Order: sequence, then C-alpha cells, then structure tokens
Amino acid sequence: MPLFEVAILEQPTKNEREDGKSERLALGPIAVVAKDEQSAAIAAVLDNSTGFALDRSRMQVIVRPFA
Repeated sequence: MPLFEVAILEQPTKNEREDGKSERLALGPIAVVAKDEQSAAIAAVLDNSTGFALDRSRMQVIVRPFA
C-alpha cells in the first residue's frame, strides 16, 4: 500500500474571520499508509491518537502522495 502525507486545517468561524484570524494547522503533516487518498484522509481523522479537539464541520483535510 502507498504512503501518504495528511494534514488537517481548521477553518475559522465567521466571527474569527471578521477578527482577522485565518485557518490553523490542527494536525500534521503525518504519514499514513492506505490504499488511496480517501482512505488516508479517513484514517487520519478517525485515528485521533493526538487527542486534538476539532469541529469536523470546519476541517479541511489535505492529502498528497509521499514523495
């Protein structure tokens, strides 16, 4: 199975955006072994081994093949 790098960004709320805040890096980049990009993204979100608290409606998961 291929190796992927996965990072999770948390988008700011409307109020935070008005205050000038931008997205924050919530996780990563981490290495994930998975069969495809979608499986790597799901594994990174569900494997919450770091214990980060994240509003799933505000997250952006970025996946790329490991180079």
